[in-house]
Amino acid sequence: MVMSFRVSELQVLLGFAGRNKSGRKHELLAKALHLLKSSCAPSVQMKIKELYRRRFPRKTLGPSDLSLLSLPPGTPPVGSSGPLAPIPPALLAPGTLLGPKREVDMHPSLPQPVHPDVTMKPLPFYEVYGELIRPTTLASTSSQRFEEAHFTFALTPQQVQQILTSREVLPGAKCDYTIQVQLRFCLCETSCPQEDYFPPNLFVKVNGKLCPLPGYLPPTKNGAEPKRPSRPINITPLARLSATVPNTIVVNWSSEFGRNYSLSVYLVRQLTAGTLLQKLRAKGIRNPDHSRALIKEKLTADPDSEVATTSLRVSLICPLGKMRLAVPCRALTCAHLQSFDAALYLQMNEKKPTWTCPVCDKKAPYESLIIDGLFMEILNSCSDCDEIQFMEDGSWCPMKPKKESSEASSTAQSKRALRQRIRRRLKLLT
Repeated sequence: MVMSFRVSELQVLLGFAGRNKSGRKHELLAKALHLLKSSCAPSVQMKIKELYRRRFPRKTLGPSDLSLLSLPPGTPPVGSSGPLAPIPPALLAPGTLLGPKREVDMHPSLPQPVHPDVTMKPLPFYEVYGELIRPTTLASTSSQRFEEAHFTFALTPQQVQQILTSREVLPGAKCDYTIQVQLRFCLCETSCPQEDYFPPNLFVKVNGKLCPLPGYLPPTKNGAEPKRPSRPINITPLARLSATVPNTIVVNWSSEFGRNYSLSVYLVRQLTAGTLLQKLRAKGIRNPDHSRALIKEKLTADPDSEVATTSLRVSLICPLGKMRLAVPCRALTCAHLQSFDAALYLQMNEKKPTWTCPVCDKKAPYESLIIDGLFMEILNSCSDCDEIQFMEDGSWCPMKPKKESSEASSTAQSKRALRQRIRRRLKLLT
C-alpha cells in the first residue's frame, strides 16, 4: 500500500508519524518503508489504511499486490533491503478484494472470474518475455454507463535492466526501446485465443498520464460511430522503469450488457520484418513436388466440364511491389499458385498488420506462410521473362514478355507504313 502512495500521501504519513517529510519521492518512500520495518503503531496502520482508501476508493488488488501479500514473513519486496514484517490483517481495508472468490461473492451477477482462462493470440512482431498482469476481467461493478478499474504491476530489477539496455536511437533522433511494456485488451472469451479488441469509449491512464491510443478509423456508413483499430499499446514511455516504485493503470470504458472485456500487460521484444524473414527462411523451402502436384490437380481434365484446361499462366511479378519476385511465398490456406514476395509482405504488415493475401484477399497469417521451392527454381533458371506457363505434367516454359511482343508489333507496323509511303512517292514520280 505504501509503495503505491504519491508524494503528498507519503508526506502526510511521515508527518503523522512525526518523521521528517522533506526530500524527493524515492527518499520519502524509503523513510516510509523504514517506518514499517522499525515499528508501526496501530495509529500509523490506520492512517495508512485511510490514505490508501482515499487514494484508491474502488481499487482491487493487482497481481503485484497479491504477490506481496503472499510473501512469507520477513521477506522484503522487490527492490527493498532488509527484512520486512508481515502486513497485519487490520491493515487491509474491509472492502479490499483478495481474490476471484471475494469478487464473485460481492458481484454474484458476474459469471466471469477476475482471472479467466483467456489466452491472447500471439503477435508475430512481438516475442513475449514475461507476463506482468495476466488476463483480468474488466467486469461491470455498477449500473453506471461508464466504468473504471485500477491495476498495478511492478518490474523486477532484471526486467528494468532489459528495457534500459534495449534503447535504440532510430532515424530522426527518436529514441525507442525494443523491449517494451505492452498493454492489450480483448473480449473475455475462453473458447479460443483472442485477438486485440478495445472496449467502447476507452480511456487509459498510466501513472496518472493519459495514454495515447490509435486514432479513429473513418466511418464506413453514414452516422456510424467511429471506431479505433484494436492493436497492442506500447506503454513503455509512461512506465516507471524502477524496481522499487510500482506502476498504476486506470481504465475507463463504457459498459455493455452481456459483454465483458479483458486486460493484460506483457514484457515483449519487438521484432522487425527482417527478423521474421530470417525465421521464415529458417523454416526451410517447401519441396517443389508439392507445387507440381497442385498444378497437375488444377489441370486434370474434368469429365463434367466441356472446356478442358491444358495450361496455366502464372506471373513472376509480385502483386504488391509490381517487381520481380525475390522470395516467392504464399499461405498454406491459399488455393492459388500465384506467389507474392515475402519481404514486401512482411514490411507492409510491420506498418499496418492485416495479414491478408494480396492475391485472394483471404487471411494469410505469418505462421501459415511457406516459401515455394518450385518458384525459387524457376526464378533462378529464368531471368529474362516475367511470365511462365505450366503444362499438364507439371513442366513449365517461359512466355514471351509483353514488352518484346509489343515492340515487335510496333516495328512491323512502322515497316508497313514506310513501304506504303515509298509506294505513294513512286506513283507520284511516274
